[in-house]
Amino acid sequence: MAIATPDVSARARAAARELAPLGRARKDAALESIARRIESATAAICEANEADVAEAVAAGTGPALVDRLTLDAPRVAALAAAVRAVAALGDPVGETVTGWRLPNGLDVQKVRIPLGVLLVVYEARPNVTADVAALAIKSGNACVLRGSSSARRTNGVLIDAVRAGLEDAGLPADAVVDFACSRDELAAFVGDPRSCDVVIPRGGEQLKHFLIEHSRVPVLAAAGGNCHVYLHADADPQAALEIIVNAKTQRPGVCNAAETLLVHRDALALLAPIGVALRDAGVELRADPDAAEALGVPSLPASDEDWATEYLDLVLAIRTV
Repeated sequence: MAIATPDVSARARAAARELAPLGRARKDAALESIARRIESATAAICEANEADVAEAVAAGTGPALVDRLTLDAPRVAALAAAVRAVAALGDPVGETVTGWRLPNGLDVQKVRIPLGVLLVVYEARPNVTADVAALAIKSGNACVLRGSSSARRTNGVLIDAVRAGLEDAGLPADAVVDFACSRDELAAFVGDPRSCDVVIPRGGEQLKHFLIEHSRVPVLAAAGGNCHVYLHADADPQAALEIIVNAKTQRPGVCNAAETLLVHRDALALLAPIGVALRDAGVELRADPDAAEALGVPSLPASDEDWATEYLDLVLAIRTV
């Protein structure tokens, strides 16, 4: 544990010093090189991902989480497109956010500058590898990436493609560093205030709590929460059915999938066909007594915890309001 922190940090910090003063053209050229490298590595990425997915399925991982893990050729193409979309954004570095003049005539400005080295810790979503690398480079930061072991093969190939793209553009490959480490090594890394400048978790509440507990580096953690759909009494019945089923079932493992359906008491009569459609789509329903009666299909009694749970799976809580 004592060896990993200085090595990873030193490499990333050296790269961060080179990235910070770069203008937009150099950074955007690097992002274009990265996008091309990702495209050319499509077959290798998909092959590595097939092995990761097979391992996850053999371990009994649920379908929704497997979907989050999965990359195919269209999804790899979408990764490259996302990198190019970041390149198309304006350069945040050097932007003046606000400014004012003091009574003594001194001008004060708040100006955006790179943070330095970002540690991003994320779960079984290999798309985050390319997304974070692109955003870090665009903003003049180096990043240390600690992905999930369940995506280790896929992440490895993606990081190789990113680093190759950086080298193609004449930038330091260590602007993106792979940090494959154990949980204990991760705790030691974030416990050293010299390791990086900010820690960013991309995952569930347990991951956030772990990093906040062990880190002596600032942790930038998004607030927890989940997505609700509200069914109003004046809703068009067919449109409501399509929206609710799509919101829950299209990709239940992503963070913008619906987790709770709130039903206005005057809209309970609309629930029966929705319940049938959700049941046929394999969704487990958890409902309060009024909603359960209106559904007309089997459901489980909802507990207080269900109203605040992000399932990331084919489970939907239904509450009368």
